[in-house]
Amino acid sequence: MLWHELTVHTTEEAQEMISNLLYEAGAGGVSIEESGTLNKVRDTRYGELYDEPLNDIPEGEAVIKGYYAETVAMDEIVAEVTPRVEELRGFGIDPGKALISWKTVDEDEWAHAWKQYFKPLRVSERLTIKPTWEEYTPASPDEKIIELDPGMAFGTGTHPTTALCLRALEKHIASGDEVIDVGTGSGILAVGAVLLGAKSVLALDLDPVAVESARENVALNRLEAAITVKESDLLSLLGGERAADTTAGDMWPSARPGYTAEQAGQEAVPSAAPAADGLAVTLPVRVVVANILAEIIVLFTDDVYRALQPEGIYITSGIYKDKEGLVAEALKSSGFEIIEVTREEDWVAFTAGKR
Repeated sequence: MLWHELTVHTTEEAQEMISNLLYEAGAGGVSIEESGTLNKVRDTRYGELYDEPLNDIPEGEAVIKGYYAETVAMDEIVAEVTPRVEELRGFGIDPGKALISWKTVDEDEWAHAWKQYFKPLRVSERLTIKPTWEEYTPASPDEKIIELDPGMAFGTGTHPTTALCLRALEKHIASGDEVIDVGTGSGILAVGAVLLGAKSVLALDLDPVAVESARENVALNRLEAAITVKESDLLSLLGGERAADTTAGDMWPSARPGYTAEQAGQEAVPSAAPAADGLAVTLPVRVVVANILAEIIVLFTDDVYRALQPEGIYITSGIYKDKEGLVAEALKSSGFEIIEVTREEDWVAFTAGKR
């Protein structure tokens, strides 16, 4: 099968936004390749060795490729994408040279060739990501293996934001927790959460390609009983069509100002989405994780606050370094206390607590 491959030469700063633009323009899959320069500070605490450049992409730049069906009129796609990429400058996002080109390729050239570069990766003290086509023997009984075939969705674990989220989950997940994973992508964070002790996870994504990929990876790890994947967003989950007209306090007492953990034991918390309705978790939950664009994160911090129990934990990444202040302010405005900020390369993750 033939596909059209649209290539955008841009910056690492703009890669998430441009990837989203390509999906909105109808891409059936998107790949991202960042600069492999040795000048980057990389996390090597788990034994990774970087002794030669990973590619010849200049420092700070990235190459993004979107794949479109052979029947798509690519001149129209280029005409749609080009001005939208340039518009990013007006939002303080530098797309760099923003060179756009396209060519026709065979499916095998892009759907499988990248697999030779995806090897087992130790991302934390207890978690290792293993592609399904690779052999790997755990170093100890405590090591948990995430079996992964990411397909066309995000989330191989090689991106700093995925690793940052997994490490934060490892630090904060407690046995029996219920978790919501917003923007699940390949489902890697949902799988990791259960392996770390979560009782159940509701994994949400608006992209049907990601939803299908996540379900396949949940099945690969034999976790269908613990993880439910839905094509939805958090706002729809919280209140459906009337979410915008519903106050958090009307939905759950725990969302009211001043509500304490002690009160939780005295007053039953109504469930907007009980496990019996097929959503795997009962709201409010103790942990929410979201590895998505900073510009999207700031739009639903209030919704996350509503979805969490008192003293619940919100872990979020997908945040480029120049957006750190924007996200921090949004979290504080929603009532969160920032517990920890972690960084890898040019990316940032927040762990925040519901007061």
